[in-house]
Amino acid sequence: MSTAMKIGMVGLDTSHCSAFSLILNDKAHENHIPGAELIAAFPGGSNLFSLSRDRVKGYTDELTTKYNIKLYDSISGLAQNVDAIFLESVDGRQHLDQFEQLAIGKPVYIDKPFAVTAADAKAIIRIADKTRTPIMSSSSLRYAAGIADLVDKNETIISCEAFGPAALLEDYPGLFWYGIHSAEVLFKFMGAGCKSVQCIDKKSVDVVIGEWHDGRIGIFKGTRFEKGDFGCVVHTNQGTKCGLAKHTPPYYFMMLQQVIGFFKSGKPPIPLKETYEIIAFLEAADASRKANGSAIEIAPFEI
Repeated sequence: MSTAMKIGMVGLDTSHCSAFSLILNDKAHENHIPGAELIAAFPGGSNLFSLSRDRVKGYTDELTTKYNIKLYDSISGLAQNVDAIFLESVDGRQHLDQFEQLAIGKPVYIDKPFAVTAADAKAIIRIADKTRTPIMSSSSLRYAAGIADLVDKNETIISCEAFGPAALLEDYPGLFWYGIHSAEVLFKFMGAGCKSVQCIDKKSVDVVIGEWHDGRIGIFKGTRFEKGDFGCVVHTNQGTKCGLAKHTPPYYFMMLQQVIGFFKSGKPPIPLKETYEIIAFLEAADASRKANGSAIEIAPFEI
């Protein structure tokens, strides 16, 4: 009898569904992570977002036929029958409502973006606190080789510039689609404590400048070039480090090792204040764009 942790997945509308299933369920895969198995799913999908609505059937068919995943017709029903949950719905506008239905004390990984408003991010954290439900959210880029190993833990971060693709979509808010990745890298190095944000928007790039309470400056560049890499320039007390995200080992493999560890321990590796501020930062960037680059204060984190 298998002793693997039983994992459920909510939202079958992203390539992460395939990638995570492959790594967890295919024991012959070179990047297989033992000890956890995806067994159940709720397809979900968002009618507000074309890149969700048009992809649910394909991923649902793949997971049921290739991995024999059991489908549930309710989120609460799924939550009762697994040990931990991936909240994968690609439309972050759904996350608060869906999390309310599955917050019963079992660990939940909420895929990027955690939310698309600071208010929703706060609400999710409050529900997690009230129900004693451990939560973690992260972009896979935080753990990518070339990024995760760029700076020694004993170095002091003075400033950081993170960059990467950041397409703007007609049916999705602001920079939350792909900009979330570079924002995550920025906060990985700068940590929480951003107090205000300015956004300079041009056709091919958004330059988002954050000022931290201690006077440090962090910069996020969201690019719309034909080809673009994810990376960063980090200034430390020991010099300047430059890094590009490497595809080997795969981003998802590197991140899932952290997520499965979190599922087993119930202790998120990323402070929730930092998770909240990433969302508040991107929301403020959008507000600044609409205000012609004016500085926008970030609402403080309070549970």
